[in-house]
Order: sequence, then structure tokens, then C-alpha cells
Amino acid sequence: MKRIAINERPNWQARAESNGFMFHTIDGERYWDERAYYQLTLAQVEKDLEDPTNEIHQMCMDLVSRVVDSEELLGKLSIPAAYFDPIRESWKEGHPHLYGRMDFSYDGTGPAKLLELNYDTPTSLYECSAQQWDWLDQCIQLGMLPKHADQFNSIEDQLTQVFSDLQITKPFYFASIKGSEEDKGTTDYLRMIAEKVGIQTQHIYLEDIGHNGKRFVDLKDEWIPHLFKLHAWEYITHEDFGPLIAGSDTQFFEPMWKAILSNKGALPLLWEFNKGHPNLLESFVDSDPSKSVQAGWVRKPFYSREGANIELHTADAQQVKVDGPYTDAPYILQQCAPLPKYGDSYSLIGSWVIGDNAAGIGIREDDSLVTKDTSRFVPHIILD
Repeated sequence: MKRIAINERPNWQARAESNGFMFHTIDGERYWDERAYYQLTLAQVEKDLEDPTNEIHQMCMDLVSRVVDSEELLGKLSIPAAYFDPIRESWKEGHPHLYGRMDFSYDGTGPAKLLELNYDTPTSLYECSAQQWDWLDQCIQLGMLPKHADQFNSIEDQLTQVFSDLQITKPFYFASIKGSEEDKGTTDYLRMIAEKVGIQTQHIYLEDIGHNGKRFVDLKDEWIPHLFKLHAWEYITHEDFGPLIAGSDTQFFEPMWKAILSNKGALPLLWEFNKGHPNLLESFVDSDPSKSVQAGWVRKPFYSREGANIELHTADAQQVKVDGPYTDAPYILQQCAPLPKYGDSYSLIGSWVIGDNAAGIGIREDDSLVTKDTSRFVPHIILD
């Protein structure tokens, strides 16, 4: 895998904004960064990323099938007991899902190592799917990249198929939190794809969702039959509306069983059920988070997001500790697989699952070993 410098496209910001990508720059800093790209071979993509993503996804589905039948395991994931039955029912009844993302440490050689699962509210969907494909297409047109350059990216095509397979005929609401341009952009992108297959859609802010004593409703007191909510289940289970979910006739996306895969407590179970798998890292629940992290290990809270509250100690004595708000849940310890470094940047590969199939990758860069919400998104190509 190579990191290659390249000129930016002329007027790329205006083009991005005309396509709806309004958060390419955040707080004056580059989020989308096309001054470089990563080059992989087809064999690297297919053998080292696509195949393991499909295999690990099946392991994740097996994990869910085991956990829903075990109150002990549900409890180990720090899920409130009141939600055991609704989670179990959502799986047993086959509630459909849209997507998920796995994060890997991979430098182009050897097995990619799974760092995390992001299966409920994963970020970077639009930029991975539409924005980096537009970059590739225009760079080829401008002669900046070879005509036979490709990209591991069928995300939009596969999302289109997933929405089509849902056969939804009633209004589908897409919800984001007020004030988050990134979340609104992500939900707008999903709405656009849903509308392509004939689904009637509406946007609603999470704060504007109500309940009339029987059903979840919008500001006009209209029933919300289908709801994509860019809001994590671990938050919802501790909010006022949480207890109303079980008796609701709203179909939720992502479904409630995703709560099993949306916290890092799933990683020790994944290791336990598939011990020694070349793409997995040894992980276990940390019985004493007050102790220092030993060399070669990483400490992560169950519900940490965007690198917050991560404490990392590499085998060669590098140490990184990130502050954050996620201090009220258990922690795991995971074997450290440091991100590869290219120049001054450490790179993380996010591998997307759409429905039940590997569908593409996005690469994030940071100046530290921990990828955070400020980390840059850099495009990639396939070129042999």
C-alpha cells in the first residue's frame, strides 16, 4: 500500500458543496483531504480486506445469534435488562439492517487486524461512497490518474439494492440531531438513495419526534412508520422515549439488535468464539481499569466514540491517552496493532458492509496513533 501525493482538483470545494458535501472542512481544518491518495493492488483489496470483511461479518451475525439467547452475555455487554427482550425479538423477527463499518489496521502486508466494529451509527458514509468516487471520476477525466484506475466502492449501488429489497410503501423518516451538519448530510444521502427506488421520505430532527401515547409521531402528529435514526441505541436506552420502543409499531433502522455490535464489549466475545483468527486481536474485559495499560495493549471503554477515552501503549513504548466523556461503562483491553505510518500520518481503513456484503473502504488519517473525529479522510484507488 502506497501513499502518493497529488494536486487538488480546481474548485473542488464548490463541486463538493454542489453535490451536498457541506462538511468537507470542519472548524477551519481540512476533513476531506485530496492532496494525497492511497494506492492498493486488486489482490490486497480482495484478499486482505474484502474477504476478511465478509468473513468477520458472518462471525458478527453468529455472535448476535448467541448473545440474544443468553441473558448472561447481554448483561456482560452492559445492556439494561429491560431491553433484553426487545433486542431478542428484533433479531428473532429478522428486523432488516442497512450497513456497518469495521476499522482495520493494515499496511498492505499480512492480515488486516480488526480494531473496532461500528454497526449502529457509523460515520463517513457519504465521503466514502459519493465523494471519493466523484474524486476518482473527475481525476481520470482531467488526466490526473490513469484511465484504468479503480476503487473498492460499490456502496451506493448496494445501498440502492438494500432499500429496494425493503419494499417500503409508507413514509420513511430519516432523523438526525439538530446542529450537526455531518449527521444531516449523511441522512440526506440515505434519503436520496431511498427516493431513487420510489420510497417516500421525510427528514425529521430527533428532538422533534414525539409520542401520542400510542405511536411515535412527527410535529404534525403523523405516525412515523419507518425511522432511520442517526442516534446510538446505548443513548436511547437511557432516554425518556427508550421504554416506549418495545410497544412501538415503528420499524427502526438500525434495528435494536445492533446494540449488541455497537459497543466494544462485543470484541472480547468475538475473540472468545473465534480464538486465533488471523484478523482478530486478543481482547478481554478489563477487570481493573485503574491499573496502567501494559506495553502492547490498548484500553477502550465499551461506548467510546471517535477515539475518546482511548489509552494506548505500543510494544515499543509509545503511549497515547485521549480524554473524553465515556467513563461510565466497563472497559476492554485489546492487543495493540498500531496503525501504519506514512510520512507524518497514521492511517486507518474503514471497511463497509452494506446489507450483508463488503462494499468498499475509506481511509482516515491522523497525526497520532488514535483516529478521532478531527481525523482527515483521504481517497484511495486500486491500481496494479
